[in-house]
Amino acid sequence: MEAAENDDPLDDWFFESLKSYKDLHVFQLERPTQVIEWTSGKTVCVAGFDSSKNEILELRLPLKLLADENKGLCAERDFKVVHGGFSDGPVRCLRHVPGTRCVVTNDGRSSDLQLWDLGGDDSDVIRRTGSIRGTSASQTGTRIAAPPSAPARVLHGARSSDVRLTHLSTGQTLYKLAVDSAEPLTSLKFVGDAAFLACCSDGTVYTADTRTPAAPRVSPAPAGESLLWWADASAAPQRSCCKVVRVSSSAQAVVSDLRNLGGALSRAQLDLQTAPCRPGDVTVSWAPALDGCFSVSGFGGLVQIYDTGGWRTAPQDARPLFQHRGHVVPSRRHDDSDPAFVTVHVWHPERPRTLLSAASDGSVHVWDWVEPEAG
Repeated sequence: MEAAENDDPLDDWFFESLKSYKDLHVFQLERPTQVIEWTSGKTVCVAGFDSSKNEILELRLPLKLLADENKGLCAERDFKVVHGGFSDGPVRCLRHVPGTRCVVTNDGRSSDLQLWDLGGDDSDVIRRTGSIRGTSASQTGTRIAAPPSAPARVLHGARSSDVRLTHLSTGQTLYKLAVDSAEPLTSLKFVGDAAFLACCSDGTVYTADTRTPAAPRVSPAPAGESLLWWADASAAPQRSCCKVVRVSSSAQAVVSDLRNLGGALSRAQLDLQTAPCRPGDVTVSWAPALDGCFSVSGFGGLVQIYDTGGWRTAPQDARPLFQHRGHVVPSRRHDDSDPAFVTVHVWHPERPRTLLSAASDGSVHVWDWVEPEAG
């Protein structure tokens, strides 16, 4: 019997996935998304970023994934659209306001914010309910963060000089970051009820508190020649346990203690094979329920997970603990198609090895990975 000349990479990856994943489910959007935001432990919000009209959807995760026992008896393996609506423009940033059915979005073309009601049991329609006028022109879009226990306000800004806390009902500015620089932001992150990090594209990180007008603490970029940096802070019950990871466009990673961002607890050169596809697509995210691990995407079609447990202060090469290749493999079946690249990913807030990811081909995956055996 003559062997097939060309193995199907999708078949190869499928058989590999049987031992690499505890669960893996796939959903196809009409248009790709750059946002995945948890609205509960079972639902996420996604939205398109096309220049014209886009869907904004709340999806429920497959019930089979959520079943802790007797998964074989659970027939529903698909995502389900539970609420939906339309945006007249792109959605480049989206944040859920904890304790509410409200999300706040930005279109990536200005610093204005759009407010949305996700609907409830009596309605399956997502409605736009208002807007907040931005304070400056922006061609890079606005970053948004919601404090964990203050449901009527959001922190937002496109540059370090225009970061402010705004009351959603009145539009009143409750706080403004007191800095002179105007570097574009790559992320905003609350590390407490009022304390937050503002991470700039040049690697500078500001640590501030919305309860005081005092000047923020400033941490300059790590040494190196990288042009762009992205950062995230780990979830910790106490700020004294919080760590910050910064990842550069040249694949450098620097881990610091939140209390001393100028120093480095550890450094590594990540195994990122390509340059970022688009700066806005890069995601760096600490695992909320898996100690010492963080993930990176936006450098091609992979989501990579790294374990910092064995890293040292001296720079070293680091291999990923796990790689999700599910988005890039199908595109390899067609020589004339552009390879898909990951546009966003998020960790489940409570399940330690469950993530969602989306790609430029409109695919959305939810996957629960198995830690590889030490070899």
